[in-house]
Amino acid sequence: MRRIPLGRIISLVSLPMLASVAACNATPLPTPAVDIPAATSKAPQTAVFAGGCFWGVEAVFRHVKGVSRAVSGYAGGTTKNPSYEQVSSGDTGHAESVEVTYDPAQVSYGQLLKVFFQVAHDPTQLNRQGPDRGTQYRSAIFYVNDEQKRVAEAYVAQLTAAKAFSGTIVTQIAPLSTFWAAEGYHQNYLALHPTQPYIVYNDLPKLEALRAELPTLYAAR
Repeated sequence: MRRIPLGRIISLVSLPMLASVAACNATPLPTPAVDIPAATSKAPQTAVFAGGCFWGVEAVFRHVKGVSRAVSGYAGGTTKNPSYEQVSSGDTGHAESVEVTYDPAQVSYGQLLKVFFQVAHDPTQLNRQGPDRGTQYRSAIFYVNDEQKRVAEAYVAQLTAAKAFSGTIVTQIAPLSTFWAAEGYHQNYLALHPTQPYIVYNDLPKLEALRAELPTLYAAR
């Protein structure tokens, strides 16, 4: 189980208040100027994102309209079928990632990117997110085809030109080789452990931000 560093221990009484404040601080991002037309891909599509601990990223995408499945796992490394312990060592090259299955007629790849950058994580943090440190927590987009690569690169360039963030976007854009599903106890973790301090402080604010800032993309489930 992931543990909160001693410096991040906060009383359960104060956590909901902090979460509420954190969810209201994001600045709206522009809509991607380059996207994949829905007509070009009618069958369900997949996208893979990494943005720190996969518990919160998975939970966010589970609540995006048009998403039928979100699975926590590992991508970007060399070890076959790695375990959580192996990935956590930082030696396998993997990042904690989420594989998203979506209906492109309901939500576009560009819209998923907007969710990823606006509420799922902070793309300016290098090899870390919040209390978690290491290359396994890096910000990354693992594209499955050239169209996804084109749209991802264009959106990062758009956000950079717009100075959407105070810091430099450090998100890696790399081809997906293999996505390995994580152990069963990691799946749907937020829904199964909504009162765990780590979840309350780090991940529930992301869901609130999705609902409040991107209401047309939010799906209550």
